[in-house]
Amino acid sequence: MSSQAILPRARGFSGPDRPRQRTAGNSSAPLPFRFPAFAGEEQSQHHEAELFYLQKQIQSRTPMLIVLEDGERIEGCIEWYDRNSLKVRGHSKTLIYKSAIKYMYKVGDAGQLDRS
Repeated sequence: MSSQAILPRARGFSGPDRPRQRTAGNSSAPLPFRFPAFAGEEQSQHHEAELFYLQKQIQSRTPMLIVLEDGERIEGCIEWYDRNSLKVRGHSKTLIYKSAIKYMYKVGDAGQLDRS
């Protein structure tokens, strides 16, 4: 008699009727999904405001502090951007995915935020 026949079936049983879990080597892993922040016209306005802000910071070479989702802090000037990423020049050149950014602000603004 097999050990599966002796054990009672419990919730979460990983038997043949359960879907296969994806492994690291499995090439059909799901792609990350993000819900859009805004819908329709609001999303377009948000996107245009983002592009305007980034372009302004590039032109003025504003020192920025970028805080990533994992808490890492990157300081430098934004040199370039596209739909999914930013290129920041600080101590070294860094390419950052926008989806990894928690928030960013001008380096001089940090002190002003603490005083208010």
